[in-house]
Amino acid sequence: MDSEKQKEAVPETLSLEEVNRIIKGKVHRIDHEFTKAFNFIKNYNQSVTFFGSARFTENNDHYQKARALAGKIASMGYTILTGGGGGIMEAANRGAFEAGKTSVGLNIRLPIKQPLNSYTTDSMQCDYFFVRKTALSFAAEAYLFFPGGFGTLDEFFEILTLIQTRKIRRVPIILVGTDYWNELDNFIRNALLGRHKTVNPIDLDLYTITDDDEKILEIVRNAPIHQPLHKK
Repeated sequence: MDSEKQKEAVPETLSLEEVNRIIKGKVHRIDHEFTKAFNFIKNYNQSVTFFGSARFTENNDHYQKARALAGKIASMGYTILTGGGGGIMEAANRGAFEAGKTSVGLNIRLPIKQPLNSYTTDSMQCDYFFVRKTALSFAAEAYLFFPGGFGTLDEFFEILTLIQTRKIRRVPIILVGTDYWNELDNFIRNALLGRHKTVNPIDLDLYTITDDDEKILEIVRNAPIHQPLHKK
Protein backbone atom coordinates (compact mmCIF):
# COMPACT_ATOMS: atom_id res chain seq x y z
CA MET A 1 0.00 0.00 0.00
CA ASP A 2 2.83 2.40 0.90
CA SER A 3 4.60 1.68 -2.39
CA GLU A 4 1.39 2.44 -4.28
CA LYS A 5 1.06 5.79 -2.49
CA GLN A 6 4.68 6.59 -3.31
CA LYS A 7 4.06 5.85 -6.97
CA GLU A 8 1.04 8.14 -6.93
CA ALA A 9 3.08 10.94 -5.32
CA VAL A 10 5.72 10.92 -8.08
CA PRO A 11 4.88 13.73 -10.56
CA GLU A 12 4.60 12.83 -14.20
CA THR A 13 7.52 13.85 -16.42
CA LEU A 14 6.60 16.80 -18.60
CA SER A 15 7.07 16.48 -22.31
CA LEU A 16 9.27 18.98 -24.15
CA GLU A 17 6.15 20.43 -25.73
CA GLU A 18 4.57 21.00 -22.29
CA VAL A 19 7.77 22.59 -20.95
CA ASN A 20 7.90 24.95 -23.93
CA ARG A 21 4.23 25.84 -23.45
CA ILE A 22 4.80 26.67 -19.77
CA ILE A 23 7.88 28.76 -20.60
CA LYS A 24 6.07 30.60 -23.37
CA GLY A 25 3.15 31.40 -21.08
CA LYS A 26 5.41 32.68 -18.28
CA VAL A 27 7.48 34.83 -20.64
CA HIS A 28 4.29 36.27 -22.09
CA ARG A 29 2.99 37.21 -18.63
CA ILE A 30 6.32 38.79 -17.65
CA ASP A 31 6.52 40.71 -20.93
CA HIS A 32 2.94 41.93 -20.50
CA GLU A 33 3.62 43.16 -16.96
CA PHE A 34 6.87 44.90 -17.92
CA THR A 35 5.11 46.68 -20.79
CA LYS A 36 2.26 47.70 -18.52
CA ALA A 37 4.65 48.96 -15.83
CA PHE A 38 6.77 51.03 -18.24
CA ASN A 39 3.68 52.51 -19.86
CA PHE A 40 2.45 53.39 -16.40
CA ILE A 41 5.67 54.90 -15.09
CA LYS A 42 6.39 56.98 -18.19
CA ASN A 43 3.54 59.30 -17.20
CA TYR A 44 5.67 60.59 -14.30
CA ASN A 45 8.80 62.18 -15.69
CA GLN A 46 10.03 63.94 -12.55
CA SER A 47 9.90 61.70 -9.52
CA VAL A 48 11.56 60.65 -6.27
CA THR A 49 11.22 57.06 -5.08
CA PHE A 50 10.89 56.21 -1.39
CA PHE A 51 11.88 52.79 -0.02
CA GLY A 52 11.56 51.45 3.53
CA SER A 53 9.86 49.08 5.90
CA ALA A 54 6.16 48.30 5.52
CA ARG A 55 5.95 47.63 9.27
CA PHE A 56 6.29 51.11 10.73
CA THR A 57 3.17 52.75 12.12
CA GLU A 58 2.39 56.45 12.06
CA ASN A 59 3.79 56.83 15.59
CA ASN A 60 7.25 55.78 14.41
CA ASP A 61 9.85 58.54 14.01
CA HIS A 62 10.93 57.25 10.60
CA TYR A 63 7.32 57.22 9.39
CA GLN A 64 6.84 60.81 10.51
CA LYS A 65 10.06 61.94 8.85
CA ALA A 66 9.20 60.21 5.56
CA ARG A 67 5.76 61.81 5.61
CA ALA A 68 7.16 65.31 6.19
CA LEU A 69 9.97 64.93 3.65
CA ALA A 70 7.66 63.57 0.96
CA GLY A 71 5.38 66.56 1.40
CA LYS A 72 8.29 68.96 0.95
CA ILE A 73 9.70 67.12 -2.07
CA ALA A 74 6.28 66.84 -3.71
CA SER A 75 5.78 70.58 -3.21
CA MET A 76 8.98 71.09 -5.24
CA GLY A 77 7.21 69.54 -8.21
CA TYR A 78 8.24 65.88 -7.90
CA THR A 79 5.95 62.88 -8.09
CA ILE A 80 6.37 60.70 -5.01
CA LEU A 81 6.71 57.07 -6.02
CA THR A 82 6.55 54.11 -3.61
CA GLY A 83 5.77 50.41 -3.47
CA GLY A 84 2.22 51.35 -2.47
CA GLY A 85 2.07 49.43 0.81
CA GLY A 86 2.16 50.43 4.45
CA GLY A 87 4.87 51.85 6.69
CA ILE A 88 7.36 54.12 4.94
CA MET A 89 5.51 53.66 1.64
CA GLU A 90 2.29 54.87 3.19
CA ALA A 91 4.09 57.72 4.94
CA ALA A 92 5.64 59.00 1.72
CA ASN A 93 2.41 58.70 -0.26
CA ARG A 94 0.58 60.37 2.60
CA GLY A 95 2.95 63.32 2.69
CA ALA A 96 2.51 63.95 -1.02
CA PHE A 97 -1.24 63.39 -0.86
CA GLU A 98 -1.69 65.79 2.03
CA ALA A 99 0.32 68.39 0.10
CA GLY A 100 -2.19 68.04 -2.74
CA LYS A 101 0.45 66.63 -5.08
CA THR A 102 0.96 63.47 -7.17
CA SER A 103 1.34 60.31 -5.08
CA VAL A 104 1.94 57.04 -6.94
CA GLY A 105 2.12 53.43 -5.71
CA LEU A 106 3.31 50.23 -7.37
CA ASN A 107 1.83 47.58 -5.12
CA ILE A 108 2.74 43.88 -5.12
CA ARG A 109 0.36 40.93 -5.00
CA LEU A 110 1.45 38.60 -2.16
CA PRO A 111 0.08 35.37 -0.63
CA ILE A 112 -0.42 37.44 2.53
CA LYS A 113 -2.32 40.38 1.09
CA GLN A 114 -0.54 43.74 1.12
CA PRO A 115 -3.31 46.31 0.68
CA LEU A 116 -2.65 49.46 -1.28
CA ASN A 117 -2.44 52.40 1.09
CA SER A 118 -5.19 55.01 0.81
CA TYR A 119 -2.91 57.95 -0.06
CA THR A 120 -2.17 57.30 -3.73
CA THR A 121 -3.52 59.38 -6.59
CA ASP A 122 -2.56 56.65 -9.08
CA SER A 123 -1.45 53.06 -8.69
CA MET A 124 -0.66 49.76 -10.38
CA GLN A 125 -0.52 46.25 -8.97
CA CYS A 126 2.35 43.91 -9.90
CA ASP A 127 2.63 40.13 -9.74
CA TYR A 128 6.41 40.02 -10.02
CA PHE A 129 8.80 41.64 -7.54
CA PHE A 130 11.45 42.14 -10.21
CA VAL A 131 9.04 44.04 -12.46
CA ARG A 132 7.97 46.27 -9.59
CA LYS A 133 11.58 46.87 -8.54
CA THR A 134 12.64 47.73 -12.09
CA ALA A 135 9.79 50.20 -12.45
CA LEU A 136 10.55 51.83 -9.08
CA SER A 137 14.20 52.29 -10.04
CA PHE A 138 13.76 53.12 -13.72
CA ALA A 139 13.26 56.85 -13.97
CA ALA A 140 13.56 58.53 -10.58
CA GLU A 141 15.62 61.67 -10.06
CA ALA A 142 16.61 60.45 -6.58
CA TYR A 143 16.13 57.45 -4.29
CA LEU A 144 15.37 57.88 -0.59
CA PHE A 145 15.93 54.81 1.58
CA PHE A 146 14.55 54.64 5.09
CA PRO A 147 15.19 51.75 7.52
CA GLY A 148 13.68 48.45 6.42
CA GLY A 149 14.04 44.70 6.23
CA PHE A 150 15.30 42.26 3.62
CA GLY A 151 13.26 43.84 0.84
CA THR A 152 14.61 47.33 1.48
CA LEU A 153 18.19 46.08 1.62
CA ASP A 154 17.64 44.09 -1.57
CA GLU A 155 16.38 47.21 -3.33
CA PHE A 156 19.24 49.31 -1.96
CA PHE A 157 22.01 46.93 -3.01
CA GLU A 158 20.51 46.29 -6.44
CA ILE A 159 20.26 49.99 -7.28
CA LEU A 160 23.72 50.57 -5.79
CA THR A 161 25.12 47.78 -7.97
CA LEU A 162 23.41 49.10 -11.11
CA ILE A 163 24.97 52.52 -10.56
CA GLN A 164 28.35 51.07 -9.59
CA THR A 165 28.47 49.00 -12.80
CA ARG A 166 27.05 51.88 -14.87
CA LYS A 167 24.02 49.91 -15.95
CA ILE A 168 21.94 52.93 -15.03
CA ARG A 169 22.98 56.58 -14.83
CA ARG A 170 24.20 57.91 -11.51
CA VAL A 171 21.26 59.03 -9.39
CA PRO A 172 21.47 60.28 -5.79
CA ILE A 173 20.96 57.52 -3.23
CA ILE A 174 20.05 59.09 0.10
CA LEU A 175 19.93 56.92 3.22
CA VAL A 176 17.71 58.53 5.84
CA GLY A 177 17.99 57.29 9.43
CA THR A 178 21.54 57.45 10.72
CA ASP A 179 20.61 55.16 13.64
CA TYR A 180 20.07 52.39 11.08
CA TRP A 181 22.32 53.12 8.10
CA ASN A 182 25.52 53.99 10.00
CA GLU A 183 25.78 50.39 11.16
CA LEU A 184 25.54 49.11 7.59
CA ASP A 185 28.03 51.74 6.45
CA ASN A 186 30.48 50.55 9.12
CA PHE A 187 30.14 46.98 7.84
CA ILE A 188 30.75 48.10 4.24
CA ARG A 189 33.79 50.16 5.23
CA ASN A 190 35.32 47.66 7.66
CA ALA A 191 34.49 44.30 6.06
CA LEU A 192 33.98 44.94 2.34
CA LEU A 193 36.50 47.73 1.83
CA GLY A 194 38.94 47.26 4.70
CA ARG A 195 39.24 43.54 5.35
CA HIS A 196 38.21 41.85 2.11
CA LYS A 197 38.84 44.55 -0.53
CA THR A 198 35.64 43.65 -2.40
CA VAL A 199 34.70 47.26 -3.18
CA ASN A 200 36.67 50.35 -4.17
CA PRO A 201 36.91 53.49 -2.01
CA ILE A 202 35.03 55.50 -4.67
CA ASP A 203 32.06 53.12 -4.34
CA LEU A 204 31.37 54.57 -0.89
CA ASP A 205 30.63 57.92 -2.55
CA LEU A 206 27.62 56.43 -4.35
CA TYR A 207 25.35 56.97 -1.35
CA THR A 208 24.81 59.68 1.26
CA ILE A 209 23.70 59.06 4.84
CA THR A 210 21.95 62.01 6.43
CA ASP A 211 19.00 63.07 8.56
CA ASP A 212 19.32 66.72 7.53
CA ASP A 213 16.15 67.74 5.66
CA GLU A 214 17.75 70.75 4.03
CA LYS A 215 20.67 68.68 2.74
CA ILE A 216 18.25 66.08 1.36
CA LEU A 217 16.15 68.74 -0.38
CA GLU A 218 19.29 70.32 -1.82
CA ILE A 219 20.49 66.98 -3.23
CA VAL A 220 17.10 66.34 -4.83
CA ARG A 221 16.89 69.89 -6.16
CA ASN A 222 20.33 69.64 -7.78
CA ALA A 223 19.79 66.18 -9.32
CA PRO A 224 19.57 66.22 -13.15
CA ILE A 225 16.06 65.80 -14.52
CA HIS A 226 15.35 62.92 -16.89
CA GLN A 227 14.22 63.67 -20.37
CA PRO A 228 10.54 62.66 -20.66
CA LEU A 229 10.27 58.97 -21.52
CA HIS A 230 7.62 59.53 -24.18
CA LYS A 231 9.78 61.98 -26.15
CA LYS A 232 12.62 61.09 -28.47
